[in-house]
Amino acid sequence: MLLDNWFLLQLKPNGQRLAERNLQRQGFETFLPMHEVTERRSTRFMTNFRPLFPGYMFVAFEAASAPWHKINSTMGVSRLVSMNGNPQSVPLDIVSGLMSRCDASGKLLPPQNLNAGDQVELRSGPFSDFIATVESIESDRRVWVLMDFMGQRTRIKVTSDQLQQTTAITVPA
Repeated sequence: MLLDNWFLLQLKPNGQRLAERNLQRQGFETFLPMHEVTERRSTRFMTNFRPLFPGYMFVAFEAASAPWHKINSTMGVSRLVSMNGNPQSVPLDIVSGLMSRCDASGKLLPPQNLNAGDQVELRSGPFSDFIATVESIESDRRVWVLMDFMGQRTRIKVTSDQLQQTTAITVPA
């Protein structure tokens, strides 16, 4: 259900699960877009889901009729982002655009429109946060990328959900 009025709320540190659960119990619809992040811990790579906007969550309600004042006293919520004491709605096209890029659980989906020559950032695996160039895309959604690694151009096969499209910044020589 997509309501017309979406608002932004600030969460308490590590309060996203608690706030989401309590807001849904009160009848509010919430949206917390998540993305996959790979981190190196000691000798292992750990893949976790983190909020796309750390410390913030979207909540939907009708400002005129809903008792929105009780959001500020919900466990896990720091405050509803407002101006002059009134909550300010987030434009619907921003929220609907984010929702269209996420699955039902709020996980950010990989880009569908990769082309050969695109600059991408690897989001998971041992090469996470490396920038590469798409060389070719196979029918089974496997992508061959070229990456500068240890002074040589290296060809790596990855899945499209491990990639995030990026704009490369070139530094003049």
